[in-house]
Amino acid sequence: MKNIAKLTLFFTLSFIILFVVAILLRLLSTWIDLARIVPVSVMPGEDAAQAAWKAFPAAIYMSILLSLSYTTRRKMPAPAAIICIWVLGIAFTVGASIGISRTGDLKPAIRSLSSLHGRPGLILSRSENTMILLRESSVVRGPRVVSIPGQPLIYQEVPVGPNNTILGLPALPFTDDTPWFMQSVDIDFTLSARELESRLNAGFSLFAAYAFSLIILLGSFRFILGLSKWPLANLFLGALVFRLILALEVFLNSRPINNLIFSFLKERVPSVMITPLVFCAISLLVIFYTLMTNIARARRDDD
Repeated sequence: MKNIAKLTLFFTLSFIILFVVAILLRLLSTWIDLARIVPVSVMPGEDAAQAAWKAFPAAIYMSILLSLSYTTRRKMPAPAAIICIWVLGIAFTVGASIGISRTGDLKPAIRSLSSLHGRPGLILSRSENTMILLRESSVVRGPRVVSIPGQPLIYQEVPVGPNNTILGLPALPFTDDTPWFMQSVDIDFTLSARELESRLNAGFSLFAAYAFSLIILLGSFRFILGLSKWPLANLFLGALVFRLILALEVFLNSRPINNLIFSFLKERVPSVMITPLVFCAISLLVIFYTLMTNIARARRDDD
């Protein structure tokens, strides 16, 4: 009971901290995107509910991963640890989803920006092209000097009309240095959040079947966190497995794959239940493997 209480406290703190941090990062990313545009067009800000939904899958994945690592380091019995993480994951999933759905009437946490002013002389560059604004950046058709490689400087007093429109005002910054791996993870978490939100809007039973099967699948991979004697190496390996599960989730939810599996099953199973059934099937295989390895290890220890 003492270990279960500590695990409950650890899972709770992990989920809350990760959820709050993920929401703050989402809001910060939105602010940065708004500040990149020169001049800023009218862009709707991301409200609290949208940011929370997008942060929700990341918090679930990471809190379950850290909790599984915690149980292996504390050498908790596998059945008790897995069941406890299942219960905690389901409880926090239901509570967080209901809480997020109740925040839809809140005002946007980020107000739209109408303009972002830059002083005359602002230098904008993209690739090898350079533009110097001679008036405030909010004046879209203000005079400018344009430098294009291999050509003399071009002065545009009014950059409109034939042969006088060279470059539009680019966005800042002009290059995106985010690694593709991080971008792909962010995209997959966003797609997962949309799937959870759409299922909750369609009905709680559909949402529960999907979310519960996902949590059972994640929790069943506890054996990954105990493959070696190095907890950090096991944690990285578990993160890789969870990344593959996230990719599998997006893959199964894609319309072509979903329709293909639906036609293969000859319409015996509703299309909305295909992904939960696949998750449950994989979970059963993993749990069976875990039980067999535990039994074999116990017999070896007895011998």
